[in-house]
Formats: sequence, C-alpha cells, structure tokens
Amino acid sequence: MPARFVNIDHATPLLLPPDLRDRVGPDHMVHFIMDAVAALDLRLAQTNERGTGKAQYPPSMMLGLLIYCYATGTFSSRRIETQTYENVAVRYLTADTHPDHDSICKFRRENKELLASAFHQVIELAARARVLRVGDLTVSINGTKILANASKHSAVSYGHCVEQIKLAEDQIAELL
Repeated sequence: MPARFVNIDHATPLLLPPDLRDRVGPDHMVHFIMDAVAALDLRLAQTNERGTGKAQYPPSMMLGLLIYCYATGTFSSRRIETQTYENVAVRYLTADTHPDHDSICKFRRENKELLASAFHQVIELAARARVLRVGDLTVSINGTKILANASKHSAVSYGHCVEQIKLAEDQIAELL
C-alpha cells in the first residue's frame, strides 16, 4: 500500500492572517529554500511505506522545515515545533500545519544522510545563485571591476578556496 501524506497546499488562503503569502516578502529566504528543496530528488526519503497510522507529512516539507530552521539557527525539535506556530515564514513553509517534535526528530533521525546531502546542496545552490554570504567571503551580484589595492590576505587562491569548502563541509557535519 503506498505511503499516505498530509495534504500540503501553499495556494490555499489561511484564516489568520488572511493569507500568509502577504506576510512573507517575495525575496524572503523561505521561498528560495522551498524552490531548492522542490528541485531535489527525494525518492530515497524514509517514509512509512505500509500506509498505516496517521497521514505523514511530505518529505519535501519536512526537509524544507529542517533546512530553514537550521539556516536561521533553530536546532531543537521542540523549538522547531514552536516555530510552526509562531514564525510566519515557518507557518508558510508548512502551510499552517504543525508537525510535533517527535515527527521532526524521527524524520531527522531516519533521513540523516538525505538531510546532510540536501543541506549541502541547498547551500551550494545559494552560493552559485549569489544569494548567500559564505563565511568571510562576500559573493558579488555583478561583475563590475573596480580598481583597488588588494592585499594578499583578501585575495583567495585555489588552495585557500578548497580549505574553505572543506571547513564549510566540516561545519555542516558538526551542525547536523
């Protein structure tokens, strides 16, 4: 029997506020994360394939919820559950559904490799799309050339860039 999921409909207006889309700006980070997670291959996500019990939350929503909360500094499952009630962007991401802390923790535990891989892919996508500041490096929006006195400490060599990527991967692994 196929897995059953809770219906997540971001297009349905909600009662309070009348429509969460009006409360989350078009350039908010939650839109980028939702689009990035939608582009990922989530076929390997661990779900209850028996179809028994209550309906599940879709892996794309749970993954987006964890990535957004991690990116904004919220790591505790109980705190993430609270954010689904209090934070407008999180309420928009979850379509005003509220997964409990046990569901969040279980999803995180059963999909540890998927979460690590997806988190890394979303950060890499954000860096390539130039919407992310990575460490002490600011990714520029355009290619305007400006004459300046650059010190050798501010110029980034290939070796230093590889070290920074390794450091970012280690920090992601520690975070997860």
